[in-house]
Amino acid sequence: MVEQEQTTQHEFKAEVRQVLDILIHSLYSNREVFLRELISNASDALEKLRFETSRGAAVANPDLPLEIHITADKDKKLLVIEDTGCGMSRDEVVENIGTIAHSGSAAFLREIGDQKAQAEALIGKFGVGFYSVFMAASKVRLLTRSHRPEDPAVEWVSDGLGAYQIGPAPERPRGTRIEIELRDSAIEFAEPYRLKSIVQRHSNFVSFPISVNGEHANTVTALWREPKASVKSEQYTEFYKFLTHDSEAPLETLHIDVDAPVQFRALLFVPPKADEMPGLAREERGLDLYVRRVLIQHKNKDLVPEYLGFLRGVVDSEDLPLNVSRETLQENLAVTKMASTIVKQVLGHLQKAAKDSPERYATFWREHGREFKLGYTDYANREKFAGLLRFHSSREGGDETLVSLDDYAASLLPDQKEIYYAAGPSRAALVASPHLEAFRQRKVEVLYLYEPVDEFALEALGRYKEYDLVPVERADMKSLEKLAPAAGETAPPLSTEDAEAFDGFLSRLQEILGDRVDKVRVSERLAESPCCLVNPDGAMTSSMQKILQILNKDSSIPKKVLEVNRDHHLVRNLLGIYRADPRDPYLELVAEQLFESALLMDGYLRDPHAMVGRVQKLMDQSSDWYLAQKRQSGNA
Repeated sequence: MVEQEQTTQHEFKAEVRQVLDILIHSLYSNREVFLRELISNASDALEKLRFETSRGAAVANPDLPLEIHITADKDKKLLVIEDTGCGMSRDEVVENIGTIAHSGSAAFLREIGDQKAQAEALIGKFGVGFYSVFMAASKVRLLTRSHRPEDPAVEWVSDGLGAYQIGPAPERPRGTRIEIELRDSAIEFAEPYRLKSIVQRHSNFVSFPISVNGEHANTVTALWREPKASVKSEQYTEFYKFLTHDSEAPLETLHIDVDAPVQFRALLFVPPKADEMPGLAREERGLDLYVRRVLIQHKNKDLVPEYLGFLRGVVDSEDLPLNVSRETLQENLAVTKMASTIVKQVLGHLQKAAKDSPERYATFWREHGREFKLGYTDYANREKFAGLLRFHSSREGGDETLVSLDDYAASLLPDQKEIYYAAGPSRAALVASPHLEAFRQRKVEVLYLYEPVDEFALEALGRYKEYDLVPVERADMKSLEKLAPAAGETAPPLSTEDAEAFDGFLSRLQEILGDRVDKVRVSERLAESPCCLVNPDGAMTSSMQKILQILNKDSSIPKKVLEVNRDHHLVRNLLGIYRADPRDPYLELVAEQLFESALLMDGYLRDPHAMVGRVQKLMDQSSDWYLAQKRQSGNA
């Protein structure tokens, strides 16, 4: 014990001095982490004491409450952090404070290399957490007494420049007191409001009371660690509002407690409203990651995939491997396993909500469905993801009705093995689309896709259970006819003369339109319109083609197939004109008009001026004919 009663001075090793030099001069981007590190050390000391007490060990000052006190004096430029934990003996001070991770400082220096600006992200891994105090301190005095009754108090003092002193300290209670003389540049850490904000940001859920100048600073309970059965909905709402600063209650709450494959707890929330600008909010997504109630990383993006980015909440693990600063993980394997479990838990919760409360799920979908649809890349959970998708459709109820793939499958026609869909900017546009006429005529339901991501999702899925997901443009019309013959009146068959002339009529249309169309052919999909444009067989859908053109900044008009409805009244009249005179200028005029009308319907008409002039010319001719008819009948 004689040695313990003497004050001795020790020189830091060369590599330790290098580490301290980096900490003091290079890490100013986020100096507040030093307080988090010291609070974490204090919390660990309190946890250790609690363990020693639980196993019946004799401890000094057994009646002392387990707590952490932070006091600041701006006039003296002094910051004090004190705990009533297990404390340290002289040997423990030399081992834990006098060296850095048992000579791990050399590895620390190798880790950071020449990139000293990134050294902040390495605090902790090599036992340099305590030394981060020198980012703010010009001098540190540490007073500690071990929980073992026979051990005397110890004092450790250093300015972090190359040496430290260690010796006996005046008698004091069990625990550790760190007195920090602040640098002039770090005087902000003598402001109580600043200290409270740091505690609430990084250490709010430490399980022991933390006071700042006598005021309790960590007032919110780590609710995720409480048994689910004991937590009331009001508590979840209060915690959500604290976490997100939202004024409304969450739409959904998930309280997760998992033992395998990684042990962790989580408390997740679905906000009642989506972000107003989801594209800009992607960088804000993520869950707060804690280890033993201490914040390690704010908005960790690896814990949830992008399509669940609307989730807010916390994840806490007891034994997660960390890198030095507790801000970047040493290994991603544990996080990957946690993320996989979280996704499964969230999808399971949403499945239950969709089944038990369709109206509540519809509310979720209207707020967060756009983001959720990005999950089409999650192949591991594709079946669950697909079952949670919702769409508008051609069934009654308009856009107020949401349809799942299971809902669609439940209303299939006999022998129908396809789920049909069509993409368009709105319900009105799809209702007017000539591509859907055959489906309307046969009362075959079609899913309406209003957003580009909808089609990407269904294209990526390809199938749902035993059903193929088929865009209406690629539907097999002969199979559709077998499913449900067309309802309503049908046009009389062509006369023998007209049937023989029809191929020539199509060739004449092809000649008029030239290389603006891939070909002209008879349509099997049209029931009401005279013609429409379709992509060549096997090509992508028109809507997908438009998306790719936008991405490639391609403004050209793609060459398509012109399909003609030979049962349409106008087409049969044109056929009659063709038979009378294949070179009749009126035939050319109407062919141009039909082509540009089809372009207009597909959203490809770039210049309407020629079309307007042509329409006026056609109206002139039709008005002349109409007036002649009136005069002939004696009404004009």
